[in-house]
Amino acid sequence: MAESSLNLKITGKSHVKPKKNIGRKEYQLVTFDLPYLAFYYNQKLLFYKGSDFEGMVEKVKEGLSVVLEEFHQLAGKIGKDEEGVFRVEYDDDMDGVEVTEAVAEDVAVEDLAVAESSSSLLELIPYNGILNLEGMHRPLLAIQLTKLKDGLAMGCAFNHAVLDGTSTWQFMSSWAEICSGAPSTVAPPFLDRTKARNTRVKLDLSVPEPNGPTSENEEKPKPKLREKIFKFSESAIDKIKSTINENPPSDGSKPFSTFQALSAHVWRHITHARNLKPEDYTVFTVFVDCRKRIDPPMPEAYFGNLIQAIFTVTAAGLLSAHPPQFGASIVQKAIEAHNAKAIDERNKEWESAPKIFQFKDAGVNCVAVGSSPRFKVYDIDFGWGKPENVRSGTNNKFDGMIYLYPGKSGGRSIDVELTLDPNAMEILEQDKDFLLLEV
Repeated sequence: MAESSLNLKITGKSHVKPKKNIGRKEYQLVTFDLPYLAFYYNQKLLFYKGSDFEGMVEKVKEGLSVVLEEFHQLAGKIGKDEEGVFRVEYDDDMDGVEVTEAVAEDVAVEDLAVAESSSSLLELIPYNGILNLEGMHRPLLAIQLTKLKDGLAMGCAFNHAVLDGTSTWQFMSSWAEICSGAPSTVAPPFLDRTKARNTRVKLDLSVPEPNGPTSENEEKPKPKLREKIFKFSESAIDKIKSTINENPPSDGSKPFSTFQALSAHVWRHITHARNLKPEDYTVFTVFVDCRKRIDPPMPEAYFGNLIQAIFTVTAAGLLSAHPPQFGASIVQKAIEAHNAKAIDERNKEWESAPKIFQFKDAGVNCVAVGSSPRFKVYDIDFGWGKPENVRSGTNNKFDGMIYLYPGKSGGRSIDVELTLDPNAMEILEQDKDFLLLEV
């Protein structure tokens, strides 16, 4: 798709609040949330076919006012208590969720459901380049509904200091079920974050100046990265998994899961495409859901961030010289070692010296995996059918960042949404073993 503008016109802005009055509510942000204050809003983009744009918008906004009764934190703001501890604050007189309506009627859904992302897609999603910390004075959820030639683009920006991917898709599922009249399959959100961690951490953070004094000069040399979705069919996923499990390790460890097999596959091929020296380190990072890992475990419906980044590292030469089981085994061991004790130790260490991550602090020559093929993103049906395409915006992406989604065709297919340096991306695109193409 050409890097052209969509000729998009903003036609209106409004705010949606919970349908019923709820009163003042306060929810302390905990150690699992706070590191993300210097990340950016988490952006999702869904495309739907349909012709009754006005009707769709009305239904979506009406359903939003209902779902926000339970998910009212998203209609609030980030604040601080008298001791300087960050929290989510909600009150009935707050603005609520920001909803922008726009029109780009020359563009069809099919034009936008392309593998390669382009700058024009950014026009469809709010809050590009907005830090989560700015949720102190702007909504925690912003939505843009854009009328296309034959459908609707729904761009969402969620404040990542307030919720992770699991909570994001639970909210989206609840909202869609309300709109479509489907029976609810989603448990109400579990709102007491302090049950997961009750340490009160004071942070001295203020909202950064929009662009600091020298930023104009600094911004320009930012490397141009490419973003592309690689679709792995069910048979390709099965092949990756069965190949890696052909020679099980002799130490009696479990067979490799689909996630571990795909992680090793992607890590090896990206590392190869980067042309690293054998002695160069490469880091693999995965953001792991800790709901069932902590003690006591939290319900699936826990609303907030309950993820931690797990890092593992090896030399590029070792990764490529060994069979794929080597990389899969490193990933598997790192994930399995991340039990309740490890999570608690990580939290204590962070609480004793809080460090606010930059989203790109993932490590050298990094491959980092966020999101999960377990999120049923293609089931988000507001009453006019499933989405034609689901993807992420550009926020929080850096060289080596991957978002995994289930494939639209269902089954075990997986979409790998990858951001990479253009030179490495070009090599990867020609790599038949990566794409599992027959030579």
